[in-house]
Amino acid sequence: MILSRSKPASSEGVKKSASEKRIPKLEEFLEKRDYTGALTLLEFNSSSGSNLDTEPWMGYCAFHLGDYKRASTIYENLKAKDQTPSDLSTNLACCYFYLGMYPESQRVLEDAPESRLKNRLLFHLAHKMDNEAKLAEYNHKLQDVIEDQLSLASIHYLRAHYQEAIDVYKKILLENRDSDSDTDDSSLEEKWDHNILEALRVIKILRDSREYFALNVYVALCYYKLDYYDVSQEVLQVYLQKYPDSAIAINLKACNNFRLYNGTAAQSEMKPLIDKMSNSLSFSHDVIRHNTVVFKGGEGALQILPNLVDVIPEARLNLVIYYLKQDDVREAFDLIKDLEPAVPQEYILKGIVNAVMGQETNSRDNIKTANQYFQQVGKSASECDTIHGRQCMASSFFLCNQFEDVLMYLNSIKTYFSNEDEDYFNFNYAQAQAAAGYFKEAEEAFLTIRNQKYKNDYIYISILARCYIMNKKPQLAWNLYLKMDTSRESFNLLQLIANDCYEVGEFWYAAKAFDMLERMDPTPEHWEGKRGACCGTFQYIVAEKQPKELLAEVIQLLKNTSNSQVEQIIRVMRKWGKDNRINC
Repeated sequence: MILSRSKPASSEGVKKSASEKRIPKLEEFLEKRDYTGALTLLEFNSSSGSNLDTEPWMGYCAFHLGDYKRASTIYENLKAKDQTPSDLSTNLACCYFYLGMYPESQRVLEDAPESRLKNRLLFHLAHKMDNEAKLAEYNHKLQDVIEDQLSLASIHYLRAHYQEAIDVYKKILLENRDSDSDTDDSSLEEKWDHNILEALRVIKILRDSREYFALNVYVALCYYKLDYYDVSQEVLQVYLQKYPDSAIAINLKACNNFRLYNGTAAQSEMKPLIDKMSNSLSFSHDVIRHNTVVFKGGEGALQILPNLVDVIPEARLNLVIYYLKQDDVREAFDLIKDLEPAVPQEYILKGIVNAVMGQETNSRDNIKTANQYFQQVGKSASECDTIHGRQCMASSFFLCNQFEDVLMYLNSIKTYFSNEDEDYFNFNYAQAQAAAGYFKEAEEAFLTIRNQKYKNDYIYISILARCYIMNKKPQLAWNLYLKMDTSRESFNLLQLIANDCYEVGEFWYAAKAFDMLERMDPTPEHWEGKRGACCGTFQYIVAEKQPKELLAEVIQLLKNTSNSQVEQIIRVMRKWGKDNRINC
């Protein structure tokens, strides 16, 4: 291959280029948060014999890359040597903690010297091991320093005390904002309710803060958990402007898009992160895989989620949701029955599974358990005014057949549902409206549902049929029956149409339904219903509330029965028809 050059190459240029390329220092990698680069440099130094206490730093970098197993191995090897850093045991305990090895972490800490990091780690271990006495003890030892306050905020977050966590972050931010920043709250719009107004104040403080940018992510996480997805997004944007490649921030932004829009929007946000997946993002790899399953509506759930059940807490919950969507109630119940709920989402899902199991098996115990879980969430101080809290109270009243109370709660949150969740909401909302006797509103709610799964459900078909009948549209109810295949459910729908039409005086469609029932099951009850409905239809024809031409069809229905009463009834009808010049 011939290379054309405008100028000849010179050795001087080569030397100059080589002199400009120097190996970055470890501090430069760490300052840029390039732990992969730092670890590569340390490995090179170690292999070349340049020993600058590289092993502790290698453990540090591996830990920050989320490779806790490698970090723990490095620290274990160091611990076996005679001369070890004073903080080695504490660092090793941190690795065990992140690996979920809580008893091992606690044992290692017994030999560790007293430090604020040791107390913070013991604080978190007490939470993980549900030791409330120790939790209070280590909480009392926390000091008014940044690290300890952040640790306190994280425990608030883990215990679903999101507003308390925000209050801690807000205090830290206020103490570190620019001295010349303008925090005049009068610029905030007074139209917002108290919670939103407080959120706007926090956003303003975050923007004025001169450091602690990571708090933007923590605060955004709290607002995400509080269902303020738009507020979370605005807080997060401050951090993303400075660190646009942050895996945690991008993932949270995708989750917000999922809640605000749909799974497609979330996948679009996550795509660059997935494309750039590398060792530097290994700590978030499991989270990204998990969330991608959720964004895709459960696609690949059985391949990915089972392996993450003991890694990511939400994986178990989302696998339960997947089983519920597949109508595999038993698998869902078996997966969650031993879970002791600690946060609202776990209480809610366990309540839902017990409610479905109770309805499937007619178990009053499961229904009672579901009701207790729903009430625990709906009546709790932290959840009573949230969308989920009000849904729980609506579900509790639903199980108790108190439908006016159901509607009160559902009406208060009706406008907050996205397009994807609207069908689910309307399905329950329509059932409550119908049960409370508001059939016009129930019909409207049913007809807004687009999901074919709901529309094929017998509950949907049967209650919509009842709404049509009560709203004087029996023909539409009859059409629902004609579209069904022959089955036990179609027989039940026929009984519903026959009895409901008879009750409201829609005698012609009651007669048609009872005629079909009598053909399938010729019992005296079906004949009596048919006889009464035919006579009722005849009365309407005489009163000119039904067309006279219908008389011939009524007589034809009666001929389908071999009962001794038929001839007398037909004789009366024909005589009237002859007197009124009707061919029957």
